Amino acid sequence: MKRRRDPVERASDESTDLYDVSTWEPRTAMDRLSVATYNGITKGLRAIIIVVALAITLTLLVQPGLLVLEDPWLGVFFGLSVVPAALLAGFIWYTDITTNEPLGLLVATFVLAILFATFAAVVNSVARPRFQLLGAIGTVLYFFLIVGPVEETVKILAVRVFAYRSDTFDAVIDGAVYGAIAGLGFAAIENTIYITGVVAEAQVGTLTAATDIATQRALVGPGHVIYSAIAGYYLGLAKFNRQHAGPLVVKGLLIAAFVHGTYNVTVGIVPGIVASLYPIGIGVAFVSYVIVFDLAVGYYLYRKIARYRRTYRDIRDDTGEPPTSELTEFDPPKRSQ
Repeated sequence: MKRRRDPVERASDESTDLYDVSTWEPRTAMDRLSVATYNGITKGLRAIIIVVALAITLTLLVQPGLLVLEDPWLGVFFGLSVVPAALLAGFIWYTDITTNEPLGLLVATFVLAILFATFAAVVNSVARPRFQLLGAIGTVLYFFLIVGPVEETVKILAVRVFAYRSDTFDAVIDGAVYGAIAGLGFAAIENTIYITGVVAEAQVGTLTAATDIATQRALVGPGHVIYSAIAGYYLGLAKFNRQHAGPLVVKGLLIAAFVHGTYNVTVGIVPGIVASLYPIGIGVAFVSYVIVFDLAVGYYLYRKIARYRRTYRDIRDDTGEPPTSELTEFDPPKRSQ
């Protein structure tokens, strides 16, 4: 999209100095002060957001920390609960056919997702009682209007605030990679809080309670990775289509939030129906439904990544780049350094 120009600039023969008339760049001390002030405000606001998120996160982690000090084995359950999500995030990283993403940016995105997840926790806890007053309809509205949009927004914010600004975010597919990492960070803190809550309320059988909830959260984690990877893909499209950046970001968030809300609404209903229709336990029905749901949504993400990879290889072949057509769909790509 070409930069819009003032009529004076359009009519100029480019030999006239139009500084402070129709063009501008920092020249004077006041100009430089203005630039420094603007940069300070924007960076300061980001710093304030991160500090507030850090404070909330540390507060929420007090109880998990105390429980781990009392029973170190609980930390193992925290870790095991994110293994499936971590494997899925790693697979999405692996399918990036372009260049390796810096480890520092991946770690930063993971940490920021943990910090920003606490904003979602606060919003959800404040909104839940109000929607519960509306009964079943309120629960559905709560998942679609609060949980899905808020959680997907904070995950994408974790990408947008840092990694997105980096020059190494140089391909659309990078958005899916960073989105997946953000989903992993969100799942890690959410699982920790859920497991802590269940264990703290368990009167007896702490090990059993921890095993049950950790297993359940391990199944939920991959969903977070898939949803935010989808939103992240559209964030990647937005970076390279600035004229439509806003609508693209909104589209990604709408898709991710809708899928997220649909999962939350249906996961409490469908397994019970399945268990009543077939001779299987509610636990098996729950596991089966979560897997089927994630596979269906994951296939949507898979098709986008596969199409990007296929097009990338075709374009490289057309431009005389070293051919990569001998690779199967998700064989290890030859990454540039």
